[in-house]
Amino acid sequence: MELRKLSDGFAAESDRIPQDFREVWDAFFASQVLVFRNQKFSADGFLAFARQLGRPEPHVIDQFHHPEHADILILSNVQKDGQPTGLADAGTYFHTDYSYLDVPARATTLYSIQVPRVGGDTLFANQYAAYDDLSQKMKNSIENLVALHHYGNRDDLDKSSRTVASVLSGEQEQKMAWVRHKVARKHPVTGRTALYAVSGSSFGIEGMPRDEAIDLLDGLKAHATQEKYHYRLKYGVGDVVIWDNASLLHSATLIDPNDPRTLWRITIKEERKS
Repeated sequence: MELRKLSDGFAAESDRIPQDFREVWDAFFASQVLVFRNQKFSADGFLAFARQLGRPEPHVIDQFHHPEHADILILSNVQKDGQPTGLADAGTYFHTDYSYLDVPARATTLYSIQVPRVGGDTLFANQYAAYDDLSQKMKNSIENLVALHHYGNRDDLDKSSRTVASVLSGEQEQKMAWVRHKVARKHPVTGRTALYAVSGSSFGIEGMPRDEAIDLLDGLKAHATQEKYHYRLKYGVGDVVIWDNASLLHSATLIDPNDPRTLWRITIKEERKS
């Protein structure tokens, strides 16, 4: 598989998906963001591809599951007969997928079907690099801290906002619980330490007063989302992207609601520790 680097720090692309999936696996964890350009997938084919990374987990927002496969979430601002066909403004703030679950996401993969005329990019922030750049004093101070996570966006709880976490129904909210993840988390595959979900679903730190916890998390977020850690991915039709949730923050970018954009998303969970 021939890979082209997309930035100095991380992310790579290829025009071909190799038959030996071990090449994809190795390139994915080395690059953190891996893009295959101009692919042609049916729903069955996309799901079969994603399953090679692990076990898919359907999103809690079940009204936008693909009609053939619940493991595929439809992201779209397109309406049909006045009704939305997909989730329109998913994750338009820095976050980590499924960090609000006890067993979080290993990988997220998107298949681009409709690309807007302007925008629609995904921003990524490298959390290996953000952790590595912390002072030794800060690394020591957060080494054993455990953050408390819940579905939502710590910075925006307004259900009418376009940057709020996608709004859940009452029944869907009942499925959500508080979970615990280390602030400085060792990657379950590579073993490298990264800052984990310091933006988005982290609402506190175990054993720490709330105001102190929020101050610390906000400071880590400001550090971790600096532009020097960013890569901005631009999509073409047929592009498939896989990203590593354990080492990245990511954010969708808002677009004109009338500029059509549609993607399929499959999220793969980590393996539960024994």
